Amino acid sequence: MGLRVYNTLTREKEEFIPLQPGKVKMYVCGPNLYGPAHVGHAMSYVVFDTIKRYLQYCGYRVKHVQNFTDIEDRIIETARSMGITVNELAERYIARFYAEMDALNIQRADHHPRATEVIPDMIAMIEGLIEKGYAYEVDGDVYFRVTRFPDYGKLSKRSLDQMEAGARIEVDRRKEHPMDFALWKAAKEGEPSWDSPWGKGRPGWHIECSAMSMRFLGEQLDIHGGGPDVIFPHHENEIAQSEAFTAKAPFVKYWLHNGPLRLREDEEKMTRHLGNFVSVEEALQQHSADAIRLFLLSSHYRSPLTWKEESVHAAEQGTERLRAALKDYAGSPETSPGDALGEQAETTRREFITFMDDDFNTPRAVAQIFDLARIINQARDSGVPAESLAYAQGILQDLTGVLGLTMKGLAGPTEAEPFISLLAEVRNELRQAKQWALADKIRDGLADLGVILEDGPERTTWKYTGQ
Repeated sequence: MGLRVYNTLTREKEEFIPLQPGKVKMYVCGPNLYGPAHVGHAMSYVVFDTIKRYLQYCGYRVKHVQNFTDIEDRIIETARSMGITVNELAERYIARFYAEMDALNIQRADHHPRATEVIPDMIAMIEGLIEKGYAYEVDGDVYFRVTRFPDYGKLSKRSLDQMEAGARIEVDRRKEHPMDFALWKAAKEGEPSWDSPWGKGRPGWHIECSAMSMRFLGEQLDIHGGGPDVIFPHHENEIAQSEAFTAKAPFVKYWLHNGPLRLREDEEKMTRHLGNFVSVEEALQQHSADAIRLFLLSSHYRSPLTWKEESVHAAEQGTERLRAALKDYAGSPETSPGDALGEQAETTRREFITFMDDDFNTPRAVAQIFDLARIINQARDSGVPAESLAYAQGILQDLTGVLGLTMKGLAGPTEAEPFISLLAEVRNELRQAKQWALADKIRDGLADLGVILEDGPERTTWKYTGQ
């Protein structure tokens, strides 16, 4: 049937048909640069990286934009408390973000604009909204007039009365309606500011993403992604100001939102301001990137997920099984040998595509690649021809690549690999000679160095845990 995606706007799965055949314009909300990224952020970025990789696998040319929010209330407050400039804080966390996302094998976007780089675009957009009657200026602040936009609330499925009843907002008598949101904020003493037709000030948060997405992707997008916490008000406001400005609807054809990642099941989600999070840095110190990705993709992207160390450790063991199946792989023949193993591998590929076409159902897709890994390992032990084994391994390599798995463990001293393998062989000979004490001494000594030996029915494998 082809790819179908769940659209938050319609609350239904829809056939994926991009605005331009063969091309996908995708915008994903990026980090707010007031603190380090945590694994809840990583969940969103891994999800949309996997979606992007699958679209590319399906033959689409994906143009991907992800922003940096480098001017916002919490950034200003954090920089002030640290005694540094807003720009210095932003530079620090941008560098860290790139390093951590690279480590997680998350492809960089085609453009990573910073909000402060597109201030002129925001000012032009606000001017247009005022001219069309969708915005108004009060004492140097500019607000969007929500009552002027009849479709306001169509993403979150809430009326203005419902929004107002559930909102925690300061009463501002200057606003025409309590839900009117800021497009431009008048300058305050000690804050960064820019010249504008309404005096010195800075942009509101919501206008930033509309301006950045239009700068690089045009007035209409195929996919806009983010976490569930930004459906309202952020994405709701993006729709209103963008469609009001361009007079084109929809601003985004498919709205995709990943589920929250929690530290405990009785919490809503990880948040930096509450401190209930595991940083990406901490996670990468304890686990391989493949294990983190595999854990995050073990649940459907729209479902809530709870971060559990034992579950990530289980994912680590899973990646070892995949690596074992790809051991000694050096390339595959272009055509199937036509035997049972080749047919099983082709069936796996078809099933993988079927599940990914069903709103990116990664848990079912992951199950398929583990089935193929098991079949490959069994076939290797039964002595199938090298050509058949390589063909199946090639398909497994392709499918793990779609999920962004590198098939690399935690970093270890590669020069030591031949010696570790030799020690593992010596230990096996000692076990066969029933010299258990010496065999255990080798095993325990390697474990102290972070090398874990795993005895299988046919052979002993090892992995470096970094402990």
